[in-house]
Amino acid sequence: MPAPTALIDFIAPVEGASRERLAFFDPLTVLQTRRLDEVPSVLERVEAEARRGRWCVGFVAYEAAPAFDAGMVVHPADGPLAWFAVFDQTQPWPALSDLPYEPLSWSGGIDRTAFELAIDRIHAAIADGEVYQINFTAPWRSAFAGNPRGLFHALHRAQPDGYAAYLDTGAQQVLSVSPELFFDWRGPQLLSRPMKGTAAREADPQLDARRAEHLRTSDKERAENLMIVDLIRNDLSRVAQPHGVQVPRLFHTQALPTVWQMTSDVTARVRHGVGLVDIFRALFPCGSVTGAPKLRAMHWIRELEAGPRGIYCGAVGVVRPDGSATFNVPIRTVSVDGGQARCGIGSGITADADAAGEWAEWRSKQAFLVRAQSPFELLETMRLEEGVLLHPTEHLARMAAAARHFGFAWHESAAADALAHVAATHPQGVWRVRLLADALGTCRAEAFVLGPMAQPVRVRLAAQPFADARSEFVRFKTTRRAHYDALAPTDPAVFDTLLWNESGELTEFTRGNVAVKLDGRWVTPPLSCGLLGGIGRARALREGRVAEQVVRREDLARAQGLAFLNSLRGWLAAELQR
Repeated sequence: MPAPTALIDFIAPVEGASRERLAFFDPLTVLQTRRLDEVPSVLERVEAEARRGRWCVGFVAYEAAPAFDAGMVVHPADGPLAWFAVFDQTQPWPALSDLPYEPLSWSGGIDRTAFELAIDRIHAAIADGEVYQINFTAPWRSAFAGNPRGLFHALHRAQPDGYAAYLDTGAQQVLSVSPELFFDWRGPQLLSRPMKGTAAREADPQLDARRAEHLRTSDKERAENLMIVDLIRNDLSRVAQPHGVQVPRLFHTQALPTVWQMTSDVTARVRHGVGLVDIFRALFPCGSVTGAPKLRAMHWIRELEAGPRGIYCGAVGVVRPDGSATFNVPIRTVSVDGGQARCGIGSGITADADAAGEWAEWRSKQAFLVRAQSPFELLETMRLEEGVLLHPTEHLARMAAAARHFGFAWHESAAADALAHVAATHPQGVWRVRLLADALGTCRAEAFVLGPMAQPVRVRLAAQPFADARSEFVRFKTTRRAHYDALAPTDPAVFDTLLWNESGELTEFTRGNVAVKLDGRWVTPPLSCGLLGGIGRARALREGRVAEQVVRREDLARAQGLAFLNSLRGWLAAELQR
């Protein structure tokens, strides 16, 4: 088996600390166990190695919990309970490279019926006074082939600011891009930052801000967060000096790429003589992934969940040569083992949680997996006519915004050079130009002959709602287009399909935006309906040719005109196929 390696990229958890982006190769030794009674001794050896000036990087699985409290019930473990590699030095973070992996297809988890039954059982347990909250989870699985580090880099781009770690034990790889801090321990100061409360991000900035404000002020979300804060205050008191536990920050909303999360800070001044084992015995597992009270919640987790969580919901982190330690709570974490990838998704269920809302939250939390499930490139399509590109500045600005969103490197000069080359080599005629940029910022441009289009073009209305209307792969243009291709017309006489969302609102065509003439004026759906902000659409809005307005399917019956528009084809009169 190959030698274990580790990468960590931890944001600064406290003021005065710096971000750590470090690599570790060729460990001096590996400390691990599959036995509960050996978990404390592994952590003691880890701390001893760190005190001798070494770096220890590894994990403690969720099923190690009974090693610290026999009253914590869990499923039998299916892997190591604790694993740490010991290194005598760090290396610079390696340069990113295109490490290939096959597209993933996630399945499993739990179906909607079983999910709702589980929520009903949790509500009954809460009503009976057994618990206040239970963190309920399920695993998703996919076949995996390729380089796990390639998937880790893709996941890291999807979730860049948190406590990311890549561990290769030889037998399995842990790809954690968790945004949640379990604890940061520096001298006498101990910080825990539980994460409870979630809201999906929105494309429209105003709507996104309202989402964040609703999360921050929601009685349900604040109550859920406060339950866990109280639990962790109690946990920290077990290792704290008298009156040493404080809550310096409550209900902070943190913007992640696909969701808003609510966090709170709980701190403690640790008693003299407290060691790493004592910290784990007091805090593990983190209350944010169990519920409250912890022991009874864990009993219900064992009842409701079909198997072990493994590294998911345990702890992944680093112990430094000075004895300080930082561990994440490994949510947003994939493990790869024997050609299989696994990732858990879950949420905290309280008395006022409803199944529909929690199901939607699970879908939001899966977005980082969807983003990384296969490599993709950023895409812009533009018109080249007689050697002149149409609106290149707007297209480059939109691609730069997509690069920022997805965490891709962006080299505008490389993109401009690619466009200049394709324009110089196609000085005559009308062409469809595709500009592509990969995650490393490499750009290329392709040109295809663009023929004339007779008007009006025939279009059809989609037979079903466009379930992906809220996806980031709709808001930003990329080569990930299967969701559009599935609804594209198969009849060659039909030019395109007009899409609508689950609320019955028109959104866009699969290849362009839509304009509808209603009551004597042209209108186009707002971005909040779920669509790409096209360059042609933006120019039509600026010129006053169209105005934004929600258009429903039933409005088409009274429409006085219909148009397809994008920057490639311009404005095309359209006729709806009845």
